[in-house]
Parts: sequence; structure tokens; C-alpha cells
Amino acid sequence: MDLAYIPSPSSGVIYLGPIPLRGYAFCIIIGVFVAVWLGGRRWVARGGRVGTVADIAVWAVPFGLVGGRLYHVITDYELYFTNGRDWVDAFKIWEGGLGIWGAIAMGALGAWIGCRRRGIPLPAWADAVAPGIAFAQAIGRWGNWFNQELYGEKTDLPWGLKIDADPGIGRVAGTYQPTFLYESLWCVGVALLVIWADRKFKLGHGRAFALYVAAYTVGRFWVEYMRVDTAHHVLGMRLNNWTAIFVFLAAVAYMVISAKKSPGREEIVEPAAVAEGEQAAEAGGAEKQAEAEDGGAEKTAAAEPAEPAKPAK
Repeated sequence: MDLAYIPSPSSGVIYLGPIPLRGYAFCIIIGVFVAVWLGGRRWVARGGRVGTVADIAVWAVPFGLVGGRLYHVITDYELYFTNGRDWVDAFKIWEGGLGIWGAIAMGALGAWIGCRRRGIPLPAWADAVAPGIAFAQAIGRWGNWFNQELYGEKTDLPWGLKIDADPGIGRVAGTYQPTFLYESLWCVGVALLVIWADRKFKLGHGRAFALYVAAYTVGRFWVEYMRVDTAHHVLGMRLNNWTAIFVFLAAVAYMVISAKKSPGREEIVEPAAVAEGEQAAEAGGAEKQAEAEDGGAEKTAAAEPAEPAKPAK
């Protein structure tokens, strides 16, 4: 009998009156808010305008959700399109099932569209939001806790995750390795690493984002290796492990090539913000000049002798 373990929620849904609040969706929403908030602060610190990150997120987030769901459905098609399965379940995103690889790829496409509309470079925007995305993933993984998914082999460790039996997938009750928790903690570490490296080395031109991708894939590889849920295998290894290797190599290659091609950091990330700053400076200078001229006129008037009054006739 286990003396200590991490309990799982008896249900992934909390009802606020007649309104269902699903834990998985709630974690995703909170993660998005954190990513936009932190990304916005970092963007303004780089010289961008307030609200730009949120405006582009309006494009990136929906694209990312669609991409994440598509990746999951395509790589786990047997859950939705085989005998005895209902294909309508493929649209029930609140029940879990988002592939980070598809989410990042499609989210980047949405962000590219938003950046083009605002006339700003996508790599600079990606650098600003990179640690926020890692924090969002850390929060989002707790949605898997609500759904009792993403776990490893059985364990008697005191932080083992208590999982209920599910005859539908052949799962027996017990305590399992909480791989969702491992990945969540890893993502927090990745976010802190990117923030530290960005401050120390002044990363630019997409290298902060590439560092986030490379660091995340390292952790995802070993966490994925621990998981025991059903997955497609290629040459004896889970598909997501191969994906992590490929994405890691691509991220490292990008950092090396980018550092040689575009060293340093962008001086201007949002031309519109610079133009507004110059206009404000010019307006402030004109106002100060007007005040100085008014003050000079007042001093001149005070210094001039008053004209003597004419005698009355």
C-alpha cells in the first residue's frame, strides 16, 4: 500500500452552477494569458509598442490550437477513425490531445501573418515570447493531470501519481510516474534559462526562441521515453522522440547560422514605436522651445522701462 502519492482529480470538470469549467481548457487559457503578459513586457523592454504581442497572439493562438490538434489527431488517428470509434471525438479538444509540435509550427504561421500586418520581424517577436511559451507549457501540462493522462510506469515513489482504472484502454489503478509533472518542471527551467541567457548574451534574430526550442526538446526526449501510453514507434523508438531529435538539430543549426549571419540583437524591433517616440520627442522639444520663448518675452517686457505718463491738460 502506498503511504504517499500525488492524488488525481476525481473529475476533470468543475461546475460553476450550470457552467462546466474543464480543467484542461482552464490550464491552456491561463497559460496563454501568462505567455502574452510576459511576452508583452519583454517586447516593450526591447522598444516595441504596448499591445503588439497581444495583437499578434490573436493570430498565433488560434493557429496554434488548430495545429496542435491536427498533429495529435493525425499521429493518433486510430483513436478517432477506426472501428468502434466516433470521428466526432476528434473535435473534442477539451478532452485532451494537443501536439506541441503542431502547435508551434502552426502558431508560428499565425504569428508570421500577424507580424507582416504590423510590419515587424517575426524572429524578434518570437524572442520576446519564447520564455512565456515555456511557462505556458508548464501550466498547460497540469491539464493532463486533470484528465489523468501522460504518465509513466508504475512506481512506489512518494511522488507517484495515483491513477484510476480505465477498462476502456486496459489501464489498472495504481501509482505511476508523473511524467506530466516532470515536463512541467522542465519547462519552468527552460523559461528561466532563456531569460538568463537573453540578458547575459543579448540574444537576437530568433536565437532566444531557438534556445527555448532546443532546451525543450532535450527534456521532452527523456520524458517521452518514460511514457507508457500507446504511441506509434519508428525503428523501435516513439515517433515524438524522433521529432524531438529532428527539431533539436534544426534549432541548434539555426542558432549557429543566425549568429554568423546576423550577430548581435536588433536595434529596432517595431518601426512604428520608433516613429511615435520621435514624434513625441519633437512635440516635447517644440513645447519646451515655445515655453522658453514665452519666458524670454516675459523677461524682456519686464526689463524694458515703462513709458512715462503724459501730463494731464
